[in-house]
Amino acid sequence: MEWYSASELVGLPVLPKTVQGINYKAKSEDWLSRPRSGCGGGKEYHISSFVPTTQAALYRKQDKIKVGGQVLNLPKKNKDSVGYCRDALWSSWDKTNNTAKEKAQQALLLVRATFALVGNGVKKMDAYQSVCDEYGCTLSTLRRACSRVKGIEECDWAPALLPKHFAAAQVKKENQFAPVSQEAWAFFMGDYLRLEQPSMTVCYERLLDAAKEHGWVIPSLSSLSRRLEHEVSNQQRVLLREGEHALHQMYPPQRRTVEDLHAMEWINGDGYQHNVFVKWFNGDVIRPKTWFWQDIYSRKIIGWRCDLSENTDSIRLSLMDVCEKFGIPKEMTLDNTRAAANKPMTGGVRSRYRFKVKEDDPKGIIPMLGIKLHWSSVIYGKGHGQAKPIERAFGNGGLGEYIDRHPACVGAFTGDNPMAKPDNYGSNNIDVEAFLNVIAKGVEMYNAKENRKTEICRGYMSFDQAFNASYQSAPIRKATASQLHMMMLQAEAVQVTKHGQIALHAGGILEGRRNLYFNERMLDYIGQKLVARFDPQKLHESIEIYTLNGVHICVAECREDAAFGDTQAAREIKKERKRHTKATKEATKSLERMTALEVAAMMKPLEEEIIPENKVVEPFRPTSIGNAAVKAMPLEEAEDEYDQNFSQSISNLFDQKYKNKL
Repeated sequence: MEWYSASELVGLPVLPKTVQGINYKAKSEDWLSRPRSGCGGGKEYHISSFVPTTQAALYRKQDKIKVGGQVLNLPKKNKDSVGYCRDALWSSWDKTNNTAKEKAQQALLLVRATFALVGNGVKKMDAYQSVCDEYGCTLSTLRRACSRVKGIEECDWAPALLPKHFAAAQVKKENQFAPVSQEAWAFFMGDYLRLEQPSMTVCYERLLDAAKEHGWVIPSLSSLSRRLEHEVSNQQRVLLREGEHALHQMYPPQRRTVEDLHAMEWINGDGYQHNVFVKWFNGDVIRPKTWFWQDIYSRKIIGWRCDLSENTDSIRLSLMDVCEKFGIPKEMTLDNTRAAANKPMTGGVRSRYRFKVKEDDPKGIIPMLGIKLHWSSVIYGKGHGQAKPIERAFGNGGLGEYIDRHPACVGAFTGDNPMAKPDNYGSNNIDVEAFLNVIAKGVEMYNAKENRKTEICRGYMSFDQAFNASYQSAPIRKATASQLHMMMLQAEAVQVTKHGQIALHAGGILEGRRNLYFNERMLDYIGQKLVARFDPQKLHESIEIYTLNGVHICVAECREDAAFGDTQAAREIKKERKRHTKATKEATKSLERMTALEVAAMMKPLEEEIIPENKVVEPFRPTSIGNAAVKAMPLEEAEDEYDQNFSQSISNLFDQKYKNKL
């Protein structure tokens, strides 16, 4: 818009205050004008006739601005925008205590009632008076509250009505403390913020003692405590007094889901030290340790072996039980301990950080089975138990509750720690066979408990039910029994006796005897060395027999000793001996062989020996000429000379006999 009437120019800067004055000024200064169409007639004046100040005022009314010779449109004000900082208001609300918030809520009630009356047509002063009479507040308080929300949207009235003296008091409380010498404050923090974790009261006593020497200004202990909380964050205090691992534990743990897994896809294992005195096989009373394998998807305990300690055999044999019963898992999580990270199990696995990893290390059982091994993390020198779900099976209500506190262990239970020993501590011990049955029953009950609150059980299933539901349709690899025996059973090279038996050294000598194992196939290897593979905890059962180059021969059964007068056992061994002899005879008859006479008839007959004729001989005879050589002679002369010598020898013999008679 560039043309304006005199009435539209009234009130602008530099121009007269009346219509007549503007028309007179336009006529005297010869403003550019034109007749006004409609609206009562008159004249309109062009904006270029006015001074710059007047032009700027006109452009401002149109939300425009003139820059040089160009007129630009100004951005229009957004109706939704507010003329205050909403975030700053609510930030102060969050930092204020509940007492101030309650006062703001009460003032908000009064202000809303006042504006509601005004909106319904009540005069403002009458509305003020009505609200004051109704709620019992003073007029000045109400008017101050209403003025504080002027220009503020109703949704932001609450933080705008906060009492100002509360915010000022809060700032004063945070920023002002009792005076203390800088050296004294540094002394106190250096004494208190260290890993030995001394108590604050003793540190304060040492500070007072040092202040006498140095003349420091010391406030009260409570003042120092408040200053410490304000200047040193909780994380810093934990780091300085408890260490890096404690600081790491403050950070929220990662939540992981197992929905994308299935049963037997990923397992983890760990050892558990039982709080029970057990009489072991050798008669020693010990606290055994059991290695447990757990399915991560369902949390079911799928295998275990109990032994004197956490060792390679218990881990290897329990894994064999798992693979034999359920199949081979794809992935596995283990602790990085000496027992779990042993080379027979994990040889060839990188990032073991236990023992020396060599290029020529033989592959361990786990990589040979094609299982991907994961090590649980070690953070700041301490194990990270949260990485293995099986750790939760050893807590409250876990396996210890089902096994260690079993009624069969009465008197043998040691307590969870040295400070929690029961009154009947050490009064009894449980036999190892009975304890193994207790473990089996405890694992069974632990897996069968329903309403488990895990991600897969969902509060109504048991570990068994969750495992079985997934196991039926899960793709699981299987291994043959021979493969598992070859890789996992303990091996020992032994020599076969003349009776086709072997005796294992691994079982030890009990009452001067060793366990003997026999199979008829071993009679073919008498005097030779064979390899026996066996389960150390099942030495009274069968063992696997292999040749030295790994060829499977047979399964040898353990032969138990019979009582001296046990006639039934004697009859059975006699029966077995007869059966063996008869079977050998039958097998022998089936051989395709000749009789002795047939063999003799087939032999080549005796032939007459033919001596070839020799034309020249060299007889041996003494000569009268010392070392003279004996010359060769024709055969006829040699024969004549031989006959003469023979005749002479006979004559000499008879002459000698005659002389002897005389």
